[in-house]
Amino acid sequence: MISLKKNNMKKIFLLFLIFSFSSCAELQQIADNLPQEGGYSISNQEIAGGLKQALQKGIDTRVTELTEEGGFFRNELVRITLPPELQKVDKTLRDIGLDALADEGLLVLNRAAEEAVKEATPIFVNAVQEITFADARNILLGNDRAATDYLSGKTTTQLYSKFNPVVTNSLEKVGATQVWNNIINRYNQLPLTGKVNPDLADYVTQEALEGVFTMIAVEEVEIRNQVSARTTNLLRRVFALQD
Repeated sequence: MISLKKNNMKKIFLLFLIFSFSSCAELQQIADNLPQEGGYSISNQEIAGGLKQALQKGIDTRVTELTEEGGFFRNELVRITLPPELQKVDKTLRDIGLDALADEGLLVLNRAAEEAVKEATPIFVNAVQEITFADARNILLGNDRAATDYLSGKTTTQLYSKFNPVVTNSLEKVGATQVWNNIINRYNQLPLTGKVNPDLADYVTQEALEGVFTMIAVEEVEIRNQVSARTTNLLRRVFALQD
């Protein structure tokens, strides 16, 4: 009985505090820190920290897989295929018996992406560390890849400008530029074919970025749906709110 009275007094006191503040901002701040289901309180700052941890875990456990040999090419979720402009080149080469050259062209694009992601991982880490969540609680309660989509929407333009030079260097490093110069030169010499001059660095940059966000999202989905994937106290506290 005494315990019930104490609990009731606490509730009355909290309500008194809420109605004692006049501004919406103050009311929201109090509401954000009220005890949540499960008997503990959690702030928007903690929720934002949990979302960042989830994104960082996606980089540590999933994006690093992309940096291994075959990380892009053997992964159907992120494998880089040819852009429409080069699909006709690929078909023409195969039609005239140059299958090996066509296969090599596709493979080196994926190897360039693997090499670029390996070099650029700190760029993605910094993007996660620097991002601020305008509405962390709603993102937490959003769809299964809401945090990844928020990161993508806020950082893609900036990441592109930093990542594109890395991709350009990687294309050179793995020999993709030379391979594709050879392919395009041979194709352009064929009769009755239109000339092509694709921007491979731009295409691989966009595809590799999409691959990075796809793999971060894979980890976010797992954290949201599997308690065992929440490997820190903060992840467990934060994502318990959306269960």
